[in-house]
Amino acid sequence: MNGHVKSMHYQQSMGPATTLLSLLLVMAVVLTRTVAASRNQHCGNSLPQTLKLTRLLQKESVDLIKTYKASQGEMSDLFCTVAANDVPDPSISGLEPSEKLASIYTHLQAFFPHFKRVYEQQTDLQPPMSKLLTELDSVRDRSRYLAVLVNIFYQSLFPNLPVPEPAGGPTSLPPPQNVFQQKVYGCAVLQTFKEFLSNVSRELRTVKTQVCRRRIQINTLFF
Repeated sequence: MNGHVKSMHYQQSMGPATTLLSLLLVMAVVLTRTVAASRNQHCGNSLPQTLKLTRLLQKESVDLIKTYKASQGEMSDLFCTVAANDVPDPSISGLEPSEKLASIYTHLQAFFPHFKRVYEQQTDLQPPMSKLLTELDSVRDRSRYLAVLVNIFYQSLFPNLPVPEPAGGPTSLPPPQNVFQQKVYGCAVLQTFKEFLSNVSRELRTVKTQVCRRRIQINTLFF
């Protein structure tokens, strides 16, 4: 068998392998582009929605505190100056974007039982058609929706990380309280939540800079 025949035989035997390798490379590129596009889509759609809802909740929380004070009768300003225990910490922990998003999500989960307790207490203190009860219910529902958005955004950016769970077990609620303690506690929960939302808004903007823009630049370079 001369050199030309050997060369033809080698090319024929390598043809299917080369074609398969090329096909696998194309599939890998398409898959990578699909994953990157999906993540960028969440950065372009899910994150703005989450930020928008956070800002709306910030505004509503300010209005809610005003309504709360107006609904507590005499010494309403005093109720909101007394420190209260058993209220979630408004600070967001973590150094990495994944840790910060996980902290936001678990903090939101921690606030839900407190909202429920405040609503129950104020139901006993306010008339049935109270504006305060309506606003409390609205903020509570929007907070749950915000938790859903944060969870979706977290899983889209970090699909290989587990969904965060609240640390330290069930949220601790205060023991039975008298009326004065209830009014102090309710205002403390609402004010802390307002502060927490300010931190959420700031951290989401940081995540946008650290993760989303960096990912878009990387995809532009490689694709």
